[in-house]
Amino acid sequence: MFLYLTLGCNDVAAARAFYDPTLATLGLIRRFEDASEIGYAAPDDSRTRLWITKPFDASRPASHGNGTMLALTASSRAAVDAFHAAALAHGGRDEGAPGLRPYGASFYACYVRDPDGNKLSAVCETPE
Repeated sequence: MFLYLTLGCNDVAAARAFYDPTLATLGLIRRFEDASEIGYAAPDDSRTRLWITKPFDASRPASHGNGTMLALTASSRAAVDAFHAAALAHGGRDEGAPGLRPYGASFYACYVRDPDGNKLSAVCETPE
């Protein structure tokens, strides 16, 4: 359904320091970087799917959307736990510790904010 997603950032170096170790827990790698953006994908994907970028409208800073969240697939509950721990260790803020949620019998998720305030979730729906 989605070709790619973008999240705004104000400091690419700070975003890289957060996203590299945090997304690595889900098997995602940095594929691209320049002064204004970084891009991530699964190693076997031919396209960069997640872009962390300074706003095209450089006259205003990047800001997070109220009610906006990016949910990422995790292969296991341990990966959700690792994602949460890595996010907090690299400048993220807790928005909900790993645990089962009422969205399905096996919906195990965590919620964090990146250094720019963007809300992220890692979700595993595999019964364990």
